[in-house]
Amino acid sequence: MDNTKLKGRMSGKVQEVQKSSDAAAAPDTSLTPISAYLALTNNALDIIRANLKSQPLTLDLFDIVKSPSGGATVFEVPGLAGNEAEKELVGIVLDYTTPRAYWDNPDPVEGTPPVCMSQNSIISHDGKACAHCPYNDFGSKDGDSNAKACKESVLLFLLRPNSIIPLLVRVPVTSKPRFLKYSTRLLSTLTPISSVVTKITLEKATSKQGKPYALFNFQTVGTLSPEETAQVKAFGQQFMEIVNAAQLVPALAEAS
Repeated sequence: MDNTKLKGRMSGKVQEVQKSSDAAAAPDTSLTPISAYLALTNNALDIIRANLKSQPLTLDLFDIVKSPSGGATVFEVPGLAGNEAEKELVGIVLDYTTPRAYWDNPDPVEGTPPVCMSQNSIISHDGKACAHCPYNDFGSKDGDSNAKACKESVLLFLLRPNSIIPLLVRVPVTSKPRFLKYSTRLLSTLTPISSVVTKITLEKATSKQGKPYALFNFQTVGTLSPEETAQVKAFGQQFMEIVNAAQLVPALAEAS
């Protein structure tokens, strides 16, 4: 056999073995032990209440991660030194809402309050059924797409190891079915969504109009013990009581 070919094959085998070894040795940072979650320390809620000084914990005080534009697959996460790029978000989904909102202007200025909105995508703020609204029909947004005029999303309260305040993750309507399917799969095995560690990643997709956008992926990367689940549930309930006391309905919507 030609020595050059033999050396080439041997080199390829060495590289394959090296890659396998590196993959095996690489630590899985998604499997952070529950003891590393700062929010689950005994005095986390006391610190929150003390720092708030009886002020409401409104959504504008939270750090919010949105879907990146242009089909980018990296999240921009607010940090102390500015936005930080992260390929994945890992944490415990304490709770979530499914807000929707309608603006009579097709291109509203950011911060403009909607004409109508709902906290759960079922009943509007004035008591009307969203299912019967004409702005909930596909194609009601404009004539060039099949989109709805009423903007839907999912807002996740994602608890991460290094913070006692959950990160808000706004999942766009294009990825809403994926999240609901993920939560339903957990439901099918009687698994509360707050009893698992969830990893969120992005993948690039293209619309029928040829525009790139990002799709969200949801994956379970860890399961909590019954004791840990009870601990997370207790924190989540008390934390959401503080949040809900702020009457968040007007703040759930945002102009695109």
